[in-house]
Amino acid sequence: MSSPKLITVVGATGAQGGGVTRALLADETFTVRAVTRDAGSPKARALAELGAEVVTATLDDRDSLRAAFDGAYGAFLVTPYWEHRSPEREIAEVQNLIGAARGAELRHVLWSTLEDTRAAIPAGDERMPLLDGGYRVPHFDVKGGTADALFAESGLPVTYLLMSFYWENLLGDLAPQRDPDGTLALHLAIGDAAIAGVALDDLGAIAARALRRPAETIGATIPVATEHLTGEQIAVAFARTLGELVVYRPPTHDQLRGLGFPGADELGNMFQYYAEFSEHALGLRGTGVARAMQPRWRNLTEFLTGRRSDVAQVTA
Repeated sequence: MSSPKLITVVGATGAQGGGVTRALLADETFTVRAVTRDAGSPKARALAELGAEVVTATLDDRDSLRAAFDGAYGAFLVTPYWEHRSPEREIAEVQNLIGAARGAELRHVLWSTLEDTRAAIPAGDERMPLLDGGYRVPHFDVKGGTADALFAESGLPVTYLLMSFYWENLLGDLAPQRDPDGTLALHLAIGDAAIAGVALDDLGAIAARALRRPAETIGATIPVATEHLTGEQIAVAFARTLGELVVYRPPTHDQLRGLGFPGADELGNMFQYYAEFSEHALGLRGTGVARAMQPRWRNLTEFLTGRRSDVAQVTA
C-alpha cells in the first residue's frame, strides 16, 4: 500500500474544517495536519486525540501558513469571513493562502467557495441594498467574484467546493423558537422558496472523495448540496424529530435587516437572494453530484434525529 497522503486542513476547529478533518481522519488514505490559532483549545485537543497533527497558523501570516503546508500533498482552504466581515481582509487572507500553497507546491487544493450573487441580481435592482461599496452579499460575492479568479490565475490544482447552507445552522440561532402564542415556529426568511443544504459530515465525505480522485476533480466545481427543502419541509422535519407541531413563519427580509445586530443587513440580503433568486442559487446546486460522491448522505430528518438531544435543547 502507498503511504497516506498528508492533508492540511485550515480552520480545522471550525464548522466546515471540522467536518472535513473528521472525514479524513476516518479514511486510511489520509493523515491530517489540523490548522488552528489555538492548539490548546478543547476542540484542537479533541482533534489531536483523534489522530490529527495540530499546528498553529493564522491567515494574516503567510509564513505560518507556508509552514503548515510544508510537506503536505494537499489542503482544504476556507476563510472565516464572519469573524471580521471585511471583504478587503478576506481578499488578503485568500492571497496569503494562495501564496503559501504555491510556495509549498501543493498538488491538490480544495477551496470552499460561493457564487457571486451579482451575476443574478441586476445592477439597478433596488430590492436589496448594496453593501460595502458595491456588494449584494459580500461573503458570497468576494469568494465568487474575486477569490475564485485569484485561484484560477494562481496555477494551483484547485477543486472548487461550492458550499450550501449547512443543516447545523438549524441547531443554533435559526432553530425553531417558541412564539408568544406557545407555538413552536421556524423563522427562516426564505419565503416559499427552497434552500440547498448539506450536513457537515457529508461535506467531509465529499471532500475526501474529491481528494481521492484528483484526475476527475481538479479544475471542477462541485456543488456541495444533498437536498433542496422549503421552509415548510424543514418545519416538518423538526416536527417529526420532536413529535410536536412546528409551523413555518418566515420574517420579511426588511425585518431581518432591521434587527440591527452586526451583519443583519448582509443576512437579510443573503436570505432575500435565496428566496427571490432561487432559480439561480438552486440551479448552481444540483444534488446529483454530491449524492454520487457521498452515497450514504443523510436527509434533514435523519440528521435531526441523529442530533435529537441538541434539537430538544435548542427548541426547549
